[in-house]
Amino acid sequence: MSLTIIKRELQSYFSTWNGYVIAALALLLEGLLFNAFAIGNSAKFSADVMADFFYLASGVTMVASLFLAIRLFAEEKSSGTLILLYTSSLSEREIVYGKFISALVYLAVMHLLSLYMPILILVHGKISFGHLAVGYLALSLIGAATIAMTLLCSLLAPNQLLAGISAAGLLVFMLILWLLAKIVEEPFTSLFAYLAFHNEHFTTLSRGVLHSKHVIYYFSVCIFFLECSVRALQIKRWQG
Repeated sequence: MSLTIIKRELQSYFSTWNGYVIAALALLLEGLLFNAFAIGNSAKFSADVMADFFYLASGVTMVASLFLAIRLFAEEKSSGTLILLYTSSLSEREIVYGKFISALVYLAVMHLLSLYMPILILVHGKISFGHLAVGYLALSLIGAATIAMTLLCSLLAPNQLLAGISAAGLLVFMLILWLLAKIVEEPFTSLFAYLAFHNEHFTTLSRGVLHSKHVIYYFSVCIFFLECSVRALQIKRWQG
């Protein structure tokens, strides 16, 4: 079952310094950005402070997700343990989804630890818990999509360095699609605008506006890249 993979990967996050360093740096950076830019020195409505927090935290979440997922397959290759997965009784889908869920669970723990930041808004203002819930849903969705993309790169790349470079390149490409949408004509304008990873979809959610099309978009990105990983792992198993 995938639980075997999930437990194994979570142990690796919590038993080595890598996971703690990623979490510590992400929380530190989020705290600095929250104080410097979300709160800032000028008067703001509480809703604007919260929206700015989620917007800034999205960048940290994407980078942290990338680093969490780089190692999922690439580290198996460098340590020589990938052959054990190839010869195990687990299906390709159990392996891929198990690794994905483990990174997502660890990311969720990081998000829980960051809750104190938006709650601090209550000191001088008030917050909508609906906005809070939708904002963290947005962070989880964009993090999950980043993990799914990076997981595929980790599987295809020969080592962690190339996995990181290819995942970062793919992520940047997905992010700048909204810029490409401005310089092309229909139907590509609408297509690129919809496929853009952050601009329209995340910004709307960060303001506390929950719309099914944005949730469906991130779910679709996750399923697409995860199923590509399943297919790639099947081919690698057949090749031996």
